[in-house]
Amino acid sequence: MFVTPVPRLGDVVVGRDAVGRVLRVSAHPNSDRVVLSIWQDGSCLGTLRLASDDLPHVLEVLAGAAAALQRPYPQAG
Repeated sequence: MFVTPVPRLGDVVVGRDAVGRVLRVSAHPNSDRVVLSIWQDGSCLGTLRLASDDLPHVLEVLAGAAAALQRPYPQAG
C-alpha cells in the first residue's frame, strides 16, 4: 500500500475517538479545491473534495457546531 505524504498546503487533525485516526486537510490551489480525507493507521477511509465556493458554508457549519458545544444540552425528562 502506498500512502501519500501530507501536502505542503495543509495540516493534520488527530482524532480523539480512535487510536490512529486523523483528518487530513489539504489545499489544492491549481484545482480550486480543499480536500478533507479521513485516515486510519495509514489507510484512507474516504475523501471529500470541496470547491472554494463551498468553504464559507463548511466554516459556518463548523462554527455553529462549536457554538452548540458551549450551550447546555437540555436533559430529557
